[in-house]
Amino acid sequence: MPLGLSLAFAAIASSDEDLYDPDATLAASQAAVGRQVANYEFLDREGQAFSLDRLRGQPVVVSMIYTSCYHVCPMITQNVDRVTEIAWDALGADSFSVITIGFDTAVDRPERMRQYATTRNIDAANWYFLSGDETTVAALAADIGFVYFASPKGFDHTAQTTVLDADGRVYRQVYGQSFKTQALVEPLKELVFESPVDATFLASWLDNVRLFCTVYDPSSGRYRFDYSIFVAAFVGIMCLGAVGAFIVRSWKDAV
Repeated sequence: MPLGLSLAFAAIASSDEDLYDPDATLAASQAAVGRQVANYEFLDREGQAFSLDRLRGQPVVVSMIYTSCYHVCPMITQNVDRVTEIAWDALGADSFSVITIGFDTAVDRPERMRQYATTRNIDAANWYFLSGDETTVAALAADIGFVYFASPKGFDHTAQTTVLDADGRVYRQVYGQSFKTQALVEPLKELVFESPVDATFLASWLDNVRLFCTVYDPSSGRYRFDYSIFVAAFVGIMCLGAVGAFIVRSWKDAV
């Protein structure tokens, strides 16, 4: 396995060598890309029924954690919180949703998920903390290629954040507990600014402009709309026009 990918799975402890196979784990995760996620039923943090179908029509970020984890899972959640705040600022507050699902089904019930969110001061309107029964959680994990299993210290699991497209298909896997901002925002940007089939020409054109002109600024750690692209395009067009005019004038003089 390449070094970068092996480090991405560092969050999986090697306490049980029979269960943890880095190559098989990566293969399972990558095999899920393009796979349709079924319409599973969960409970939200208030104990109300929550169907995944209600999120269809926009991208969804999926993060699976267990609430009694005191190291890797909180770091993943903290990083998802940081990066999605940047993404919502750049792409729009209603451009995508986030779901955090507790896979320790005996413990991660609605009250526990509510406490987990409250402790981390996460109150975004389109971030949902969900609980499910063992069968449902295992089925979703299989759909998105997320590997987890019980270990002496609790659970071992993939350090993975999954991006679903508007139709509920796995679009991208983001690895690591402290992934870079662009690793998550770029696939979201591609999905959010991808024009629907029935979009008008103007809407499609504007979305393409936003796709290419919304760029990451490393100095601020955020995304911004880069107007310099328009300036460069305008200068290029003017130069081409000047060259064209010179050629036409030269041709007329020669005639």
